[in-house]
Amino acid sequence: MKYRVMVTGAAGQLGQDVVRTFQREGHHVLACDRDQMDITDQQQCTQTIISFKPHMIIHCAAYTAVDQAETDVGTAYAVNATGTRNIAVAAEKVKAKLLYISTDYVFDGTSRVPYREYDATNPQSVYGRSKLAGEQLVQSLCSQWFIVRTSWVFGVHGHNFVKTMLELLQNRPELQVVQDQIGSPTYTVDLANLVGVLALSEKYGIYHVSNTGTCTWYEFAKAIAEEAGKHGDFHLKATLIPCSTEKFPRPAPRPSYSVMDHLALRTNRLPLLRPWREALVAFLQELKDVQKNG
Repeated sequence: MKYRVMVTGAAGQLGQDVVRTFQREGHHVLACDRDQMDITDQQQCTQTIISFKPHMIIHCAAYTAVDQAETDVGTAYAVNATGTRNIAVAAEKVKAKLLYISTDYVFDGTSRVPYREYDATNPQSVYGRSKLAGEQLVQSLCSQWFIVRTSWVFGVHGHNFVKTMLELLQNRPELQVVQDQIGSPTYTVDLANLVGVLALSEKYGIYHVSNTGTCTWYEFAKAIAEEAGKHGDFHLKATLIPCSTEKFPRPAPRPSYSVMDHLALRTNRLPLLRPWREALVAFLQELKDVQKNG
């Protein structure tokens, strides 16, 4: 059966891959970015959703400027909380499933064992608190919902750590990278494929989704340098130097440990994502193809 699928944040890093995933399967996709629908405008959300009557909404739209959110509190909540409420209320009107993309920032990062889906949340930043508010609104306003928390996302369509590292590795003599924050990278293509499987199911609930395995940002950067070095297209010259978080003070605190256990995927017999380093290799190949074909 082919479904009507609405994707918010469709021009974003994850949104573009989600749109492509559903289109590839032959579903009728309404790709919405802020030009097509302002999620902070309840009337506009309701009208758009009622006229399209989606079977499912993949809600990727978010305010993700983590440091800026510390001073731009109102906008962060307007998008991540109020905007999510608007989508949730309209989704319920047309009896659509709602899949909300959330973040590892809902945890405080003080654990030393991987976070499970039902562990207590304790966000330390405005961004994390506003995304948790979105989660709570989805759960309280919708009857058919999925919450997908992810971390360290990278893909060909947006700004991310991998692309930044590739640029800096080619243009700087040396590069300091934080080695006291641990997490799991997530490739948007793999995440989008899992979202496609999950949204078509009735296995509602909270899910932690990232590529398998863990690393520090420094280890991630080292892997990027090593794998990119195997491609003749990347001319890397920087030396990588590990450093502490204190060396790079930022307005918003980062979780020092944000590894997430994929308990819900396992218990629902859903596929785990491949190891992050394999995903990185696939990403570099995709990036090369995109650059070659313009």
